[in-house]
Amino acid sequence: METQRQKKISSLIQKEIAELIGSDLRRGGVKNLIISVTRVRVSPDLSLCKVYLSIFPSDSSNQHLALIKDNAARIKHDLSISLKNHLRKIPELAFFIDDSLDYIDSVDDSINNPDNPIN
Repeated sequence: METQRQKKISSLIQKEIAELIGSDLRRGGVKNLIISVTRVRVSPDLSLCKVYLSIFPSDSSNQHLALIKDNAARIKHDLSISLKNHLRKIPELAFFIDDSLDYIDSVDDSINNPDNPIN
């Protein structure tokens, strides 16, 4: 069960990481890629933050996730600059793929096409 403080910090970090990733994509001139931060979970001691990303198109999501993981230290630094008035210490960031949309698509396809089972 998340405390009220964890929820507030999670939503604050989610908003800031989404802005950081979005601005990096625009600055890099990437047009055919959409990355959204779907969920952020902060540990009770505020030392670890799990960030779940939805990446479209999903066929190259593992490559983009690897790039984001490689730049996790820079993202944490940028996050510390933007949240310096809100948090004393920024938690360690761990990034994961949120594949719930792919699962929803596969369920929808199996409902529309009963011959195809759910993967």
